[in-house]
Amino acid sequence: MTNSETPAQRHSRADDAELITDPDMKAQAEALNGLRQYDAGLATIQAALERGEPFKLRLSHILGLQREALAGISSYAGNFRPAGVAIEGSKHEPPGAHLVPELIEELCDYVNDNWDKTPIHLAAYVMWRLNWIHPFADGNGRTSRITSYVVLCIRLKAVLPGLPTIPDQITSNRNPYFDALDAADAAFREGRVDVSKMEQLLSDMLARQLHGIYEQAGGVTSNASIE
Repeated sequence: MTNSETPAQRHSRADDAELITDPDMKAQAEALNGLRQYDAGLATIQAALERGEPFKLRLSHILGLQREALAGISSYAGNFRPAGVAIEGSKHEPPGAHLVPELIEELCDYVNDNWDKTPIHLAAYVMWRLNWIHPFADGNGRTSRITSYVVLCIRLKAVLPGLPTIPDQITSNRNPYFDALDAADAAFREGRVDVSKMEQLLSDMLARQLHGIYEQAGGVTSNASIE
């Protein structure tokens, strides 16, 4: 699927779970919850860094972050989806609801058992795998992006400075993100785990975010080489 063919949005939702039906009110609630979810992610990062212990990604982390995104909007906030779900605009068919808890545990195990891998790889894996499992009735993309960012920061042992943040960059231009998910999905259908396209995307976005703080500090990009 080319960028021009990729939809600007992919969305899955259990309609009967909605607590707000007015589009404008829902948009306002989602915007506020987005800020709350980001703050919850930062709190998770800071708590992990302050403890100074080896971090373990837990099911409770993921559920808690999703709860912030859907609080007051969906009756399934903080809970896995109770049934199957389809993703509009994607060839991927998420696994059955009965498989979700175990798959999320396996995702956490992968991150925890491979903590020595690069921060970019772990973040890319979380981003793809959470989307692949699609464990929630709504808020899957938002939760995958903040969970990925949390893992990236904790693995780097820093609250990353600079704007726009990686989650904000994805939100402002989703097509490359969708392409990276499609590439990982295609590889997995062939029996391979390959998140290299997502790794490249996150690497580029990380560079842009960090360059933002460089510019804010008054840095000036020079063409002169440094030897």
